Amino acid sequence: MQSPQPPLMDRRLTFLFAVTAGVAVGNLYWAQPLLDLIADDLHASAAGAGWLVTTTQIGYAVGVLLIVPLGDVRDRRRLLPGLLLCCAAALLWCALAPTVPMLLAATTALGLTTVAGPILMPLASDLADDATRGRVVGTVAAGLLTGILATRTISGLLADAAGWRAVFAFAALLTSVLAVVLHRALPPLPAKTAIPYPRLIGSIPAVALGDRTVRWTLALTALGFAVFTMFWTALTFLLSAPPFGYPVSVIGLFGLAGLAGAVAARRAGRLHDTGHSIPATGAAWLLILIAYVVAAFAAHSVVLVLVAIVTLDVAFQTTAILNQTRILATSPTARSRLNTAFVVATFTGGAAGSAAATTLWSTGGWPAITTAGVVTSCAALTIWAVGRPVPAPRQG
Repeated sequence: MQSPQPPLMDRRLTFLFAVTAGVAVGNLYWAQPLLDLIADDLHASAAGAGWLVTTTQIGYAVGVLLIVPLGDVRDRRRLLPGLLLCCAAALLWCALAPTVPMLLAATTALGLTTVAGPILMPLASDLADDATRGRVVGTVAAGLLTGILATRTISGLLADAAGWRAVFAFAALLTSVLAVVLHRALPPLPAKTAIPYPRLIGSIPAVALGDRTVRWTLALTALGFAVFTMFWTALTFLLSAPPFGYPVSVIGLFGLAGLAGAVAARRAGRLHDTGHSIPATGAAWLLILIAYVVAAFAAHSVVLVLVAIVTLDVAFQTTAILNQTRILATSPTARSRLNTAFVVATFTGGAAGSAAATTLWSTGGWPAITTAGVVTSCAALTIWAVGRPVPAPRQG
């Protein structure tokens, strides 16, 4: 007997998904504005503290690979709140960690468990109908990306008022509350298929690499998050050093400039529905290149820093939403596994970007960062131009 069809997404559930996805993925970034503060408090170098971002993203990539595919074979009403509670426990561990090695272990566990967002995205696509899928996926994705930026702002303000440990304690409480709310809001969601776990994990490469459009999109996804994370990780070091010398609370406020990008990119998913996904992706990469060119002249100008932030965030968030919508559209029966491939590519790129920022800042400062961003953007534009798929003719 066939299971009853889950209800379609309404505005209330779409909003809850967007908030939960934003908080879940934002949990990866609480430490980013706090690197200097943590380094001073725990007697570590700036380079050592910078690895906190990298270990979190590596843990996240592993969690996505091993846990997110369960969205295809488990009741997500039970799976999602359970993961959020595990994430809250990891955040509490971060708040209590007495040393940098212990904090590195805690942030790795945090990355491993904060994978509710990548499970919510294919679920939103499943529950949306054909007429609203682009809008729903775009709204949830925009919430996710907004969470990344808002986290930095809240983190800086809280740390300035109560210390960096209070930031992680607050995040643990917020994540626990969302676990309860989500459990109450979701209906039972029977598994879409029955596949043994080893076969489920083993099928991810075939699902991800068997389609040319997916392969091309994953390459651009990894490069996009690399340049995005490299910029934001290095920006913390730039703004805390002369000539700026801003405190952590002010550095966190720069995330508000990036929120303009989230608002501008909110409807990017509809570009996919109207057949403009491929050209819009190329245009967004051109904007990323322009943002890094502007940033190259911004080492002594807060105005140019803000221009670079807004330009980069508008462009990056547009590409991220378009890439994810494009991938989820390729195979409705394997959306959790497709999203696994998407997020592994995303945060593998992010880990590479934050690691590159730490190394490049130590060796060449801000000029090395912006040069690497320009080179990577040119490489991505080349991949877009050479490998872009030809859209299939629309059925009348």
